[in-house]
Amino acid sequence: MQFKAPKNNDKYFWTGHALGKMQYYGLTAQRILRVINKPMRIEEGVAEKTTAVMQPGPVSRKDGKWHREIWAMYQLIDKKYKIISAWRYPGVSPKRNAVPEEIMEEVKDFIS
Repeated sequence: MQFKAPKNNDKYFWTGHALGKMQYYGLTAQRILRVINKPMRIEEGVAEKTTAVMQPGPVSRKDGKWHREIWAMYQLIDKKYKIISAWRYPGVSPKRNAVPEEIMEEVKDFIS
């Protein structure tokens, strides 16, 4: 499957970091927008003035629980979503520390 990068518009701005992560994790723009618009969990992002949102991944047929999460981090600037990063978390993330350490370092490097 070939990755199709979404275009920036008057409501959403996609950073290169987010596009790279979406391609790496096999996430589509439509899926990230669904996570942003209807999150199951909302937390403060690791970068200044950012928000991290989550939706569970597919639910297992065996036990009826999810074992993966899809996260997106964005910054709201003048009613426009600047989508900074997106990733899959293996398992169920702990509250308040949902961002993997490697993602935190990449985002900090990207923003500074």
